[in-house]
Amino acid sequence: MTVGREPVSPATGEVLGRVRASSQADYELIVERAQAAFKVWRTTPAPRRGEAIRLCANALRKHKDALGSLVALEMGKSKPEGDGEVQEMIDIGDFAVGLSRQLYGLTMHSERPGHRMYEQWHPLGLVGIISAFNFPVAVWSWNAFIAAVCGDVCIWKPSPKTPYSAIAAMKICNEALREGGFPDIFFLFNDAGTELAQRFVDDRRIPLVSFTGSTAQGLRIQRMAAARLARTQLELGGKNPAVVLDFEDLAYAAKQIVSAAFTCSGQRCTAISRVIVLRGRAEALREALLEEMAKIKVGPAWDPEAGMGPLINQAQLDTVLEYIRIGREEGARHVVGGEVLQGGEYAEGCYVTPALFDRVTPDMRIAREEIFGPVLCMLEAEDAESALRMANDSDYGLAAAVFTDRLADAVNFAERLQSGMVHINHGTASAVHAPFGGVKMSGYGPYSIGRSNLEFFTEMKVLYVQY
Repeated sequence: MTVGREPVSPATGEVLGRVRASSQADYELIVERAQAAFKVWRTTPAPRRGEAIRLCANALRKHKDALGSLVALEMGKSKPEGDGEVQEMIDIGDFAVGLSRQLYGLTMHSERPGHRMYEQWHPLGLVGIISAFNFPVAVWSWNAFIAAVCGDVCIWKPSPKTPYSAIAAMKICNEALREGGFPDIFFLFNDAGTELAQRFVDDRRIPLVSFTGSTAQGLRIQRMAAARLARTQLELGGKNPAVVLDFEDLAYAAKQIVSAAFTCSGQRCTAISRVIVLRGRAEALREALLEEMAKIKVGPAWDPEAGMGPLINQAQLDTVLEYIRIGREEGARHVVGGEVLQGGEYAEGCYVTPALFDRVTPDMRIAREEIFGPVLCMLEAEDAESALRMANDSDYGLAAAVFTDRLADAVNFAERLQSGMVHINHGTASAVHAPFGGVKMSGYGPYSIGRSNLEFFTEMKVLYVQY
């Protein structure tokens, strides 16, 4: 008998139901069906593949409210955040439709008369997608929709913490494809442990593996995939800084920082977790941050006033509380937050108030390690150069924000920050049509989302033709 999963609502602690885990036989059938689908799909003209993704995007529009509610219930984020995630899927779909007519090659002249050389791009086959709980459906669409217009077929292993959202999103898309006369090109299996997931990564029938999750797990996946020269795309952790220099409007900077720090309860790889501010401006910025944080109401998804939901589970709550304890022991000042909410609507959920530390130094663990929760640390720098050194003093390099009124400083930081994405005078919110990725221990392989994803999902072939 196959062991199942019982996902729990982080808002109430209630079991949402039981999800049957896929067996080895299920997995083999999925791979066989995906291989059969690829033989047909790869020969489908790219613009026609784009029309298939258009059907998916339109179907998601029709189901946006229901799917957004399910995402919010299962993951714990607020209802507007759940709806926003589904909208991101729709936007990615629309973007992928446009890409389907831009799969260009290149014609080259030869040094010999009567010759031409042609650069072509072809799909590779099956794409293995492993996604995280914090964006249970959007991250899948980053990969699946663009892979599909490239001619690949996708097999998805969603997070066992959020299977219902994944199953619902897959069902919506595949039903839309069937109604449009297209074959199934998206497949999903639920893994109850690690054995099947390891088989998935080690499967030579799957030449591409895209993973979103922790750096530690990403390194394990990379080692396994490298043994068979599989192509990998890893979206990993972050310890993202917001550097505040001579920016005049501190209220605006605080609003941007707080939003970027506590959206999704801080459980996102691009969350701002370090604020580096010039010493003379630290007190004013701290007060602006406190004023903005005081506006956040913590509550369940169905509370229309809630701006921050619960953490995904008790284990993550315990991790956050442990880091708060560590921060105090290290000598940082615990300014506000970090309180577990109990009683009433909070009785069985994993709720904690957003926390702020100041007097943090670069060597402290809370300044160096990814907490993945609503904890913000303030560090003070003597000048812009020391602020830059602090920002770069990290194993990670995913996203960074710089607040300055000086164009020269903006350009200087944009060029010298060791970060895959730099945001000037706003928080770390990404766009669906721009490349998304990091450097150092934050990522590996081609950036996802934007046109850079085409590099991952296709392989080049060069033709030499004698006329």
